[in-house]
Amino acid sequence: LQYYEMSYGLNIEMHKQAEIVKRLNGICAQVLPYLSQEHQQQVLGAIERAKQVTAPELNSIIRQQLQAHQLSQLQALALPLTPLPVGLQPPSLPAVSAGTGLLSLSALGSQAHLSKEDKNGH
Repeated sequence: LQYYEMSYGLNIEMHKQAEIVKRLNGICAQVLPYLSQEHQQQVLGAIERAKQVTAPELNSIIRQQLQAHQLSQLQALALPLTPLPVGLQPPSLPAVSAGTGLLSLSALGSQAHLSKEDKNGH
């Protein structure tokens, strides 16, 4: 039963990510004509590279996100217990750039698309 709940949750998440990717692709298609020719080429190249994500890259992205999530949970647990001296700031997580976020989003969407094709026998 727990397996089916997890499977259902993952399936829903994949469909959600695929829908987000579809909408972002639509936004890119609408904005692209307004860019200079040089920027259009850069964006198209970045989109194509994002679509070519490999399984090891996906695993690395997922591992990084999991580690960041675990670290934030540990910080949330530890910070209230250990007050910092005046003037010290709590450690912060490294910022995730828009490119990294879009790459992982695109990667998830591509993975969702590939799994749909696999199910359809392609």
